[in-house]
This record gives sequence, structure tokens and C-alpha cells, in this order.
Amino acid sequence: MKIVGDSEHFQQPYDNDEDYVSRTEFKKESEEAQALGLRLIALSKSQLDKLELDEFLYDAVLKTKSIKQKTEAYRRHLQYIGKLMRGYDHEPIQAALDKVLNKNNNEAAKVQIFEKLRDRLLADGDTEIQMLLDEHPHLDRQKLRQLVRQTNKELSKMAEQQIEQSKSAKELFKYLRSEIEQ
Repeated sequence: MKIVGDSEHFQQPYDNDEDYVSRTEFKKESEEAQALGLRLIALSKSQLDKLELDEFLYDAVLKTKSIKQKTEAYRRHLQYIGKLMRGYDHEPIQAALDKVLNKNNNEAAKVQIFEKLRDRLLADGDTEIQMLLDEHPHLDRQKLRQLVRQTNKELSKMAEQQIEQSKSAKELFKYLRSEIEQ
């Protein structure tokens, strides 16, 4: 006589299979892959080049940029990218993506730092130049003074003409950035 509560009687064929993936788990993985694909689509071509993606995935992401959003074709193509993404290990792609995005944030922060430094130099010339030379003795004092003087002269003329950018201000910014980043 067989006992009704016997565990062998109620076992499913996949209970001992370690590779089994439930439907819910599969859907969750697919959605995560598609979300990562969406993040890739949001990148520019130069940022995508830095990721060193597989050829098929790279082409699919670039093709998405040519498809109009809010169309059925766009939705299907996103699903296709999600399907492609399931075949890849997400961690290296995610790490490269984070690195590219963080690099851009760092770049923006550097630009702001140098713009503020340039503005301080223009506002308080000699004092600020001396402080900068104390921090960075390799800078050329004469060149700094010349660039600050030219920029201030251009800016005073521009105030009258209402021109947006100063050539000397750009030169000063480039000089500071190239010399201090080294």
C-alpha cells in the first residue's frame, strides 16, 4: 500500500534540475536585458565605440537610432535587442557602461573647475595668478598675464558689441586645462 503523502509521488520532473528557470525568472531576466539595451540606445555613437560591444549587438543598437520611437517597429526592435542581450554576460557591459557615463560626469566637472578658475583669474588678476603659480609652479607667469589681459580687453569690447564668446577666454581655458591636467 502506498502512502498518499509520499514525496516521490508528488515530485515534478524538474525538481532536481539545477538549470531550470521558471517563467517568472525568465521574464525578469528578459526585462533586465531589455532595460540594459535601452541604456545602450541612449548613448551617443562615440560612447558606444568605447564600450567594445559585440558586432551584432553594436549594429542592432545603432539601427535603433534610425527607427522612429513610439512605433511598433521600435518596440519589436527593443525586444530583439533584449533577446540579443540575453546571450551576453551583463556584468562586463554594465561595468563598461558605468565607466563611460561616469567618465563623462568627471569630464563635465573638470570643465566647470577650469571655467571657475578662468573666471577668478579674470576677476582678480595678479593675486589669483600668484596663487595659481604657487600651486602650479610649472605655469608660465608671462603667458598667464598676457592671456588674462587680452581676455579682459576683449570682454570689455564685447560688452559694447554684445558678442557671445571671447577668443582669448577660450585660449586661456585651453592653456589652463592643458598645463594643469598634465
